Amino acid sequence: MSDDNEIRPFRLDTPEEAIADLRRRIAATRWPTRELVGDRSQGVQLATVQELARYWTTDHDWRAFEARLNALPQFTTSIDGVEIHFVHVRSRHENALPLIMTHGWPGSVVELLGVIGPLTDPTAHGGSAEDAFHLVLPSLPGYGFSSEPTELGWDSNRMARAWAELMGRVGYPRYVAQGGDVGANVTDAMGRQAPEGLLGIHLNLLSGAIALKDQLPAESEQERAALDALNTFMTDGFGYFLEQSTRPQTIGYSLLDSPVGLAAWMLDHDTDSYYKMSRALVDGEPAGGLTRDSIVDNITLYWLTGTGTSAARWYWEFGRFRAAAAASGQAPPPVRVPVGFTTFPDELWAAPRSWAEAVYPGLAYFNEVDKGGHFAAWEEPELFSTEVRAAFRPLRNA
Repeated sequence: MSDDNEIRPFRLDTPEEAIADLRRRIAATRWPTRELVGDRSQGVQLATVQELARYWTTDHDWRAFEARLNALPQFTTSIDGVEIHFVHVRSRHENALPLIMTHGWPGSVVELLGVIGPLTDPTAHGGSAEDAFHLVLPSLPGYGFSSEPTELGWDSNRMARAWAELMGRVGYPRYVAQGGDVGANVTDAMGRQAPEGLLGIHLNLLSGAIALKDQLPAESEQERAALDALNTFMTDGFGYFLEQSTRPQTIGYSLLDSPVGLAAWMLDHDTDSYYKMSRALVDGEPAGGLTRDSIVDNITLYWLTGTGTSAARWYWEFGRFRAAAAASGQAPPPVRVPVGFTTFPDELWAAPRSWAEAVYPGLAYFNEVDKGGHFAAWEEPELFSTEVRAAFRPLRNA
């Protein structure tokens, strides 16, 4: 799978002209009229996007984010024909456990930056040295600073194999993996492939519930609420998913040509996250790590790297994989490593334990926390880090 095995230092250096062009394009936006409803049921609200555009062109400091990212050890390496970008932060604590964490869409490494401190230096964040991790935070192929695949087949399984190669290449023969959103699918695939050295996985989105929707328990109040939320997602919250899994190229023209179009598309992910981001943008009221600056940092990263279309293509690959799996009539291979799962209450569907056990028989760790949503690591980095520590603690001496 490897190409040349070389690991090269990476530094972000954005041309000033790229930032000036971004601002010119935002200023030239043709705006639609205001939505005809008082909520988000027609889509991302005009007031939210106009305030984002104002802040983007007048107050946002991309150079500050660039400096923050460049303060971290970053690298690239070529795996299976794709140049993979990754942040690699080693803990100062002895016997730290290597951990590869995978972001999702419409996220990036931006959503994981808040957990670097708590996970690599737990003693500074209420933990103990025995809970320390060495962190590897890759950018998914076609996302951010990783190059985009030039051939078909880069689904979660192929990404999972690339991550196993990456962990071996950076020198970690024993490690654990974590993911949410797209990252949950990639991490799930790692658990099913069970590459040598993978000790266990932790997830915060039960993506397997989609395929098993009609077979999941729905007897308790909690189970019925989860099923209602899943049904709502599959009917009223599925627009971006359906478009990207069937026609990523079509939406891609807008995502690459209009910064405001890109921003609106990225904000329209789920109801809870949208309203939290809207309040951060319009009212200056952040929800934990979902601050005005970090939200715009993430959108700007997509814009400057031109990865709106290539990121969307993962959904097309996912859709084809699901269709082929359904047509085969064969169950997926079992996960062959311990699985930990944390339910955050504002997730797309807050999975009860019975659901997690249906997807992952023999579940090794489960917990329900009292706050946080889909972008849990971004929104609640301290709480998220506490969960990751707890889930992997039993595996450290495995």
